[in-house]
Amino acid sequence: MRAMVITRFGGPDVFEHQEIERPAPSPGEVLVRVIASGTNPVDAKIRQAGTWAQIPFPAVLGYDVSGIVEGLGPGVAGFKVGDEVFYTPEIFGNPHGSYAEYTIASASIVAPKPANLSHVEAAGIPLAGGTAWEAIVRRLNVRPGETALIHGGAGGVGSFAIQFAKAAGARVIATASKANHSAVQELGADVAVDYRDADMAERILGATSGHGVDASFDTAGGNVSLSTLVTRPFGRIATILPPDGDLSALYTKNQTLFGTFLTREGARLREMTPVFERGRAKVVIDTVLRLEEVGKAHERLDSGHGRGKVILQVEQ
Repeated sequence: MRAMVITRFGGPDVFEHQEIERPAPSPGEVLVRVIASGTNPVDAKIRQAGTWAQIPFPAVLGYDVSGIVEGLGPGVAGFKVGDEVFYTPEIFGNPHGSYAEYTIASASIVAPKPANLSHVEAAGIPLAGGTAWEAIVRRLNVRPGETALIHGGAGGVGSFAIQFAKAAGARVIATASKANHSAVQELGADVAVDYRDADMAERILGATSGHGVDASFDTAGGNVSLSTLVTRPFGRIATILPPDGDLSALYTKNQTLFGTFLTREGARLREMTPVFERGRAKVVIDTVLRLEEVGKAHERLDSGHGRGKVILQVEQ
């Protein structure tokens, strides 16, 4: 099968187009023919220096899949050959990512693809969307009438977080560069604040008449200390990166801090699916490239620029 393989760590040029053996599903696993694969910042981090991910070389990266079930291992129930599915593969120790024509995964982390979405759209959801869902819905439990602050609203996770918070009935404040203010407002943000603004905390508090937000989600890193200042007493804060800075207000204001590291879970994808099928959330796609152009996708990831997901079309 066709695959883009790495045999060493390095820059976007380390990917090699190879013909490798198609993996076979073990008990409890499904074999999926990959139609499209999303790309994420974690892909670039592993490509650069991913010893922490414990992935043996040669390795196929890629942690967003939308495709078709091609085979079932012993003991798999609930799926059949031909089902359209999506999921985010495991990272640690997994050499079978989605930058290939076929990949395997535990059936427990796979879910039916949203019926109204193309494979290209669905491939942009599992990792970033799952992370946002875990934070906004499961951890922060954002409710109607509340105000939610999303740091990094124009990013992959942030763009989903805005939409999920809005779908939950919240008023949304999002931080983003000035150039991305219109983009986050199109996603549902009621207020956009420039993260470079020296008066960002005052701007956020002003947008809540001084009361503070009910829930804050840091998708960009380095914002938990600020969040403690602009979140109300007994409010909730979530972060996908280690918190830093002065967190003393977390205690004096009786706030709750949630660390959010995405576990792989098919049930979460099933929970999210109705929001997409009912048109309450969408996938923001920046660029669609061929599988062999994965190096270009990683150049975009390394740049930190772009608005939305870069998707690889694996099956033409």
